[in-house]
Amino acid sequence: MVYNFNLGIGWASSGVEYAQSYRAGVLRKIGIDAKFVFTDMFSRDNIAEMTENIGFLDSEVIWLYTYFSDFKVAPVSYTVEQLKKSLGGRKYTERIDGSTIVLDFEGTGNFYRVYLTKEGSNLVHRVEIVENNCLIRKDYFTYGRIFSEYYAPFDGKAKLYQRRFFNENGTICYEMIIDGDSEFYKFPDELICTKEDFIGYMVRSLKLTSDDIVIIDRVTGIGQAILENMGDARLGVVVHADHFSEGATDDDNILWNNYYEYQFRYYEYVDFYITATDAQNQLIREQFRKYVGAEPNVVTIPVGSIDELKYPSTDGRKSHSLITASRLASEKHVDWIINAVAMAKEAVPDITLDIYGKGGEEKKLSELIKEHNASDYIFLKGHHNLSEIYQNYEAYISGSTSEGFGLTLLEAIGAGLPIVGFDVRYGNQTFIIEGKNGYKLKIDDSMDGKTKTKLLADALVKLFTEDDLEEMHKVSYERAKEFLTTEVEKKWKEVLS
Repeated sequence: MVYNFNLGIGWASSGVEYAQSYRAGVLRKIGIDAKFVFTDMFSRDNIAEMTENIGFLDSEVIWLYTYFSDFKVAPVSYTVEQLKKSLGGRKYTERIDGSTIVLDFEGTGNFYRVYLTKEGSNLVHRVEIVENNCLIRKDYFTYGRIFSEYYAPFDGKAKLYQRRFFNENGTICYEMIIDGDSEFYKFPDELICTKEDFIGYMVRSLKLTSDDIVIIDRVTGIGQAILENMGDARLGVVVHADHFSEGATDDDNILWNNYYEYQFRYYEYVDFYITATDAQNQLIREQFRKYVGAEPNVVTIPVGSIDELKYPSTDGRKSHSLITASRLASEKHVDWIINAVAMAKEAVPDITLDIYGKGGEEKKLSELIKEHNASDYIFLKGHHNLSEIYQNYEAYISGSTSEGFGLTLLEAIGAGLPIVGFDVRYGNQTFIIEGKNGYKLKIDDSMDGKTKTKLLADALVKLFTEDDLEEMHKVSYERAKEFLTTEVEKKWKEVLS
């Protein structure tokens, strides 16, 4: 069994969770059993619905807090009718307010506030129980009550002091006592005084052997507990981001990224590290030799792949068309892209740009498009499944100054697109062959946004007025073949064997 450890997951998950989801799919295809362990506490949302949202199967997910009970990870199926039957004949009046139902009982300030999974549903995610206008309990459900939270008044607010986790038959599995920042876990035969020890207890209970593999995706607060209790299992560590601070590194010392310092310090206990690109693999090896005097086992396995190359329809690609796809966040610098395209339009009059994605910068970017009077050639397209879209364009543009891998970059070359972007680790350096299928533009910290915008604009003009785009499309397709799913599956088979 392969156990993959992470902290949390959300509706807007990061690249780490998407990388895990992709890994789950690959391991399924090659017939390797895997579990994905999440150790954060979730109460506002059901973990099964968040993990299913990005492609996990319920049977693959372990949630630390229900691991010890016989409840399985599952979507909510407990109904309002089941809740009402559990009331034992108590009289109530009912009122509906959007996605909540309030059941008012006889007596002042006694009611249940029932939170449905969505408006119009009859499925119950949680229930707040209020007596004498004081919150005393919250019950959480999937196909039964999985846990309850208990509250007491403190300084005019409801203070959480206890959680109880249940088995399917309603018996108590264990209790969690909360005192400020401290947590205690009370089992019938064990008292555990910290969350780290709680995680260690869980890892021990897995009874891992040399036939098992543990892969850590995030280490904060859980790394030591795993290493101390994993027995003879083999250990892998995935490096998802830039692993060191360049500004704090010199010829004599290196400052590892906080998220990787622990795993690198105890490298002798790590059987293999995984990077998404050869560039980062080589850099880690060089740095370990120079600063640590050691040679760790580092393997390259992309965090994504493409099932097949995508070719345009008989209508061909739209002339001088650009695509970019990302979260609309400040670090993606989509504003530089918009400015660059507006600048390049003077030399390429029919240039167009379609921007795919959603995010907090959307309003700002919309206003920038209007400032350039560019609404007829620059478009915010929102969220779309892009699998059959990339191949309609002639080129891809990226404004990001940091990209650990870049799934959209991979999808772009898989559709034959040349890429214009900055010469930054690690995605652009992986997918762009300078001058052959795009441009890696040299930048440094002294450059301002206007300078970087001008570099992008000049590269676009060169691409569309001087280069042989058909030849660039061929080079991108050749580069993309290394990232076909069949090739990535082979890499996972090799490392896990």
